[in-house]
Amino acid sequence: MSATAVAAAFAAVVGAASLLAAAAPRLRAADTLPSLDGWALADRGLGPGWTWLLLGGTIFTAYTFTAVPGLAYGNGALAFFAVPYTVIVCPLAFVLLPRLWSAARETGSVTVADLVRARYGSPALELAVALTGILATMPYLALQLLGIRAVLDAGGLTPAASAAADLLMVALFAGLAVATYRHGLRAPAVISGFKGAAVLASVIALVWLVLDRFGGPGGVFASAAAERAAHGHDPDTALLLTAGQQPAFATLALGSALALLMYPHVLTVGFAASGPRALRRATIALPAWTAVLAVFGLLGIAAVAAGIRTPPGAAESAVPLLVERLMPAPLAGLVLGAITVGALVPAAVMSVAAATLFVRNVYVARIQPTATPKHQVRIARTVSLTAKAGAVAFVFGLRDQAAVNLQLLGGVWILQILPAVVLGLYARRPRPGPLLAGWAAGMAFGTLAVVREGFSSVIPLPAILPGTGGAPPEVYAGLAALVLNAAVTAAASALPGRRAPAPGPAPAPRADPGRSTP
Repeated sequence: MSATAVAAAFAAVVGAASLLAAAAPRLRAADTLPSLDGWALADRGLGPGWTWLLLGGTIFTAYTFTAVPGLAYGNGALAFFAVPYTVIVCPLAFVLLPRLWSAARETGSVTVADLVRARYGSPALELAVALTGILATMPYLALQLLGIRAVLDAGGLTPAASAAADLLMVALFAGLAVATYRHGLRAPAVISGFKGAAVLASVIALVWLVLDRFGGPGGVFASAAAERAAHGHDPDTALLLTAGQQPAFATLALGSALALLMYPHVLTVGFAASGPRALRRATIALPAWTAVLAVFGLLGIAAVAAGIRTPPGAAESAVPLLVERLMPAPLAGLVLGAITVGALVPAAVMSVAAATLFVRNVYVARIQPTATPKHQVRIARTVSLTAKAGAVAFVFGLRDQAAVNLQLLGGVWILQILPAVVLGLYARRPRPGPLLAGWAAGMAFGTLAVVREGFSSVIPLPAILPGTGGAPPEVYAGLAALVLNAAVTAAASALPGRRAPAPGPAPAPRADPGRSTP
């Protein structure tokens, strides 16, 4: 394959995405004062189409499109938990996101921590939600860089593990950083349209080539099964779930779906919609993205069938290597460029979400309560740049597996804010004290359980119920921690105490007076 042709096509795709980011000011409402509503939420004016593109582009990251087939390549059927997980997300998003949007608009909240503060009147609970969101988001942001690195290395665009690969990765992130600094959420919103078209076209072309080579889906699975048998793979990586894997599969799907909707970058996109109706229309169409993810999972099986050999510990490179083997050079460059663009959208939204949480719920709440809206935007822009620089330093300074391990912990952590966020939507709410106690119990248990199992996201059931006999089934650690969280919250709520105050608007000094588009 011609490396020059691949590089030229790759540069064309990534360059087109970068140029599109310059069109972000066209989404800006005229004559608006600087405010976090404008920079972080695009004036709450995204219609159903933009919301669908940005929500899908944010949920389905480049790392998702390389990690899910990588898991299928290395772990077999268990990797497909990502498909029911993203199916479960759709009805949950249909119900929760419009309700959260209405509550946020009613209370003048820009972040989910703002909403928790307005609902419960508890600065401590607000801080817990904000810090949990920031801690869970940072390793997720770093994983987008790992996705880009896997594409660059496997596609032969730069020598593997070379300084050139690192410089190109930094350059791609630098362009994203400039666009996000200037235009906030509008930059990834514009790029999301290009990402959707590029990813869809790429997966159609790649699947057509795979099915043509193996004679259909049945041929893919038959060839993959024969390949695994010939190389004596572990039974736990079989193409069909074993009885022992089913509890892990089910709890991973449910727990991951619940966790996803608590991530700040997903809620930021939800709050940026023009209203509940736009969110409902967007979430109804989300299964289209799920279908694309399922096909990427199939490509992991196709990589096995094609005899792809990934470097040790780099299963996420299976699809880029498959692209390199099956496609002519220009088309391979286009596909690899599309996957790379897939990292830019979520990375931008994650940095915006983390910056907004810091500014609203740490800086303004505890350091500078009188900060003007313009000053808040300036600090948010700086923090957004810092978050991206931190993600780059994180990837360079730690092993790739360390980023993956922290992201696994991030999923467990973010799930623990669900009771505070969701219960706050209803009239009868628990007191903030019990919610904090449940959050602390869930965080501590989930962290210890994951670390004790060698940073595995699934843990044996005896870790929850000591003394359980027989072969212990494995369950998702985050969901187990959430059960403990809910139990502690319920038990503490049964004790006498003062109930949370009635929901009200966010504190006046922190409200952004900038214009919002309904």
